[in-house]
Amino acid sequence: SSRVVEIQSQMSERAVELLGLPEDRPCLLLDVGCGSGLSGDYISNEGHYWIGMDISPAMLDVAVEREVEGDLLLADVGHGIPFRPGMFDGCISISAVQWLCNADKKSHSPPKRLYRFFSTLYTALARGSRAVLQLYPENSEQLELITAQAMRAGFTGGMVVDYPNSAKAKKFFLCLFVGASGTLPKGLGTERADGEETHQAKFTNERTRFRNAKGKSVKKSRDWILEKKERRRRQGKEVRADTKYTGRKRRPRF
Repeated sequence: SSRVVEIQSQMSERAVELLGLPEDRPCLLLDVGCGSGLSGDYISNEGHYWIGMDISPAMLDVAVEREVEGDLLLADVGHGIPFRPGMFDGCISISAVQWLCNADKKSHSPPKRLYRFFSTLYTALARGSRAVLQLYPENSEQLELITAQAMRAGFTGGMVVDYPNSAKAKKFFLCLFVGASGTLPKGLGTERADGEETHQAKFTNERTRFRNAKGKSVKKSRDWILEKKERRRRQGKEVRADTKYTGRKRRPRF
């Protein structure tokens, strides 16, 4: 429908904007999960070149019929990005990467597929470039899994959330840097009326915060639970009051 096309175009535009491409020369971009080439149209209109990968022959047939300007490759990105090192000046992906979290076949391990995708993408990108992946995460665990595998593969960066306070307009963009770490761009709609900024979801150092001296994770520790409850209160969610029992281990049997 035209509404879908419109949303897709807006997200492509935002993803390319977040890439921060040089203005003085055309770039070569990779479009992961390019589908019928709607993002590609925007890339071409901006004067850049692109190669699109998609797992669906039917979608690529539509792209061919539409005579898109990019080159098309039928492939499962969970098997990796098959291009030579440093070939691309950037990568965008619109609502595709969350599919790597689904294990469609017995042999599919989502963490392995994500790691294979991110590590080969890292290699295929020129140093100093970015990948901007818009995705629809099912839950925060999925977001964590995707981000963790990206960081494992060598990327820095994190999640840019546009319109975090709107149920309809909220959009997640995983903004990844290759090599020199840039500053994470600001999400749209994060300025509050009083000029204060709402906090952005940053993942870079989160994981190291709750570690004790031996390097063991203190997740589910009392401090961790209290902080999580506090965070949920700030989001206006109903949370049980803290008591002396909060975070206590239960005995195996009552």
